[in-house]
Formats: sequence, C-alpha cells, structure tokens
Amino acid sequence: MTERKPLLVMAAGGTGGHMFPAQALAEIMLARGWRVKLSTDARGARYTGAFPEGVEIEEVASATFARGGPLAKVGVPFKVAGGVLSMMMRMRRDRPAAVVGFGGYPSIPALGAAYLLKLPRMIHEQNGVLGRVNEIFAPKVDMVACGTWPTTLPEGVEGIHTGNPVRAAVKERAGAGYIAPGPYPMSMLVIGGSQGARILSDIVPPAIAALPLDMVQNLRVSHQARDEDGERVDTYYAENGVQADVQPFFHDVPARMSEAQLVISRSGASSVADISVIGRPSILVPYKVAAGDHQTVNAQALVDAGAAIRIPESQLTVDTLRDAIEAILSNEQGAIRMHMAALSVAKPDAAEHLAYLVEELAGFTKQESEAGHEGSGD
Repeated sequence: MTERKPLLVMAAGGTGGHMFPAQALAEIMLARGWRVKLSTDARGARYTGAFPEGVEIEEVASATFARGGPLAKVGVPFKVAGGVLSMMMRMRRDRPAAVVGFGGYPSIPALGAAYLLKLPRMIHEQNGVLGRVNEIFAPKVDMVACGTWPTTLPEGVEGIHTGNPVRAAVKERAGAGYIAPGPYPMSMLVIGGSQGARILSDIVPPAIAALPLDMVQNLRVSHQARDEDGERVDTYYAENGVQADVQPFFHDVPARMSEAQLVISRSGASSVADISVIGRPSILVPYKVAAGDHQTVNAQALVDAGAAIRIPESQLTVDTLRDAIEAILSNEQGAIRMHMAALSVAKPDAAEHLAYLVEELAGFTKQESEAGHEGSGD
C-alpha cells in the first residue's frame, strides 16, 4: 500500500500580495510530492485561477471588522468562530503535516484551527510591517518567515528572512538581460496594484507626455489602469502621441517587465520582489494609506541599493515624476547600475527556502525531503 503524501494547508487572503507567494510555494511543494490545499474565503477563491491544478481550494467563512455596517460587525466573531470550527473538523479528517498562513483575514480559520489542534504552523509576512492577522498569530506559531528585511516583529518573536517567493513565470525571467535606454524603441511598465492606482493614472500619462519629444516618440507604455480610469488614460496617451497599451490587468506582467527599460509601480511586497528578481530600474510610489506605511518600508532595500527612486504620494507631481523618468531614461550607464543593484537585493530562491522551512516544520529530515523530491515524478 502506497503511503499517503504529506498535506500542506496554506491560508491566504484575497489579494495578489498574499496569493502570489502562496502560489509560488504551492508550485514547489507539489513538485516535491506534497498534497496542497488552499484555505480562503469566497473573495479569495476568485484570485486562484493561476494556481496549479493540483491545489485543492477550500472556501471557509471568515470576516473582518474593517468592512460592513454595525450589524455586520456584530456577526464577525460568530462567523470567524464558525470558520475555525469548520477547519478543525476538516483538519481532524485529513491531518496536515504543516499549516502556513500568508496573511489576510481569510487565513484566520486555518491558523486558529492549527493553533487549537497544536499542529505545526508558521506564517509568512510579505511586508516590512506585520499585517493585522499575522501580528495576532506571530507569537502563536512555530516559525515566522519574513519576505522583507528587516521586518518589525513583536517582542520575543524572531523572524527568518526568506524573501518573498515569486511565481514560476517570474523566476523563469530572473536576471533577464537588460537593454539600457537609448535613442531607439523603449518599453515602460506602469502597474498600480489592486488598490490606490488612480493617482498613477492621473500623474503618469501627463508626466510621460511632458518628456522630450524624441524620448516620447521612442516609448512604448504598458499601463495597468482600473476599469473606471482606462478609457480616459488611453485617450490621453493617444491625444499626446504616446504609444500605449492600457488594460485593467496584465496576465503577462513578468514578460512585460523583462522587456522594460523602466518600471513605475506601487511598492507592494510582490511587485518589489518581481522587480528585484527580474532586475529592473524602478520608480516606486508607496500607497500612502497602506497599514503601518508598510509600502514605504518595502521599497527601502531597492532604494538603499540605488536600484529605485522612491517618490512619496505627497511629493508625486507631473514635474517630479517627469524629472525622475528623464533622469533614468537619459542615463544609459546609470540605468545599467540600477539594473545590477536590483539584482543584488533579489531573493530568487525564496520559494525554495520557504519550502525547506515547511519540511523542517513538518519534521522531515534533509534526506527525507530530498528523497521525496526525487520520487515526486512517480
């Protein structure tokens, strides 16, 4: 009789910042012969289209005090408790070898159940400041893996710097050859994340249009804009002679990033990791209302290395952004230095490091891990 494969339960909220690292870990663990389940809520399940087919998606009820009216808030503890009890029953039926939380309120039921059942458990925090859920569970888990270093942790809690896992599509382009900017066609990628992208749609197009004419004529812009902003952004580019592809979501961000001379982005943890691993000069605009101002912290390593220009929202104007873009695209050697600096802080093997910690958490020896990995193709 074949021994049943070990089970990893991952728990994550419904944003790319939580889901991309979970997806990256799932890809590695499946290849190593594990079974993988993802615990999330109905909102999170909508973001799982790119997950490997082998991942079983479990929807569990959860809730947050941050949404809904007074009546909805009254029901939050009951909904969360129901989700925890549901996960406890599932985990008793199919006992996980390890449980990993990636943050977001939908991760509460799985982490709560793992805590009550005393199962091996850990969290991975993508940002330099713990999210609310991870802050609650940091003292209650066996390991805290940190995507950004240093990460502010509660007193008495030690973190392990793994970096932020990147998806296979990003890792395939790790260190992709960089063509420095010059008097020929150049590409620029503008990505704003799922929240707060409107300011980029307001400021980036006029800043690009204000560049020297010969530079504008050479630019090919890929601009990710929310549905409600897309038409006006597209029209503005067209009326000002800028070649642009404006879409609400790019399914091929890693490919577009690897072709870009410059990336303009929010400094969400996953975006920063992708920029570092692929190795591109960037202008980062932290989302000013991010909890604990964590996007400012996320950008620090790239800024310190000389790989990025960080512009706070309070200082983001057409003039400041135009000047930053022109400074990078008019300096071939400077852009190459930024490219190399981005690679210097990259953690392309973050998913493998995290996978190793999961297997260590589950009590596997190094030899057992390697044997399982070699035999996973059977």
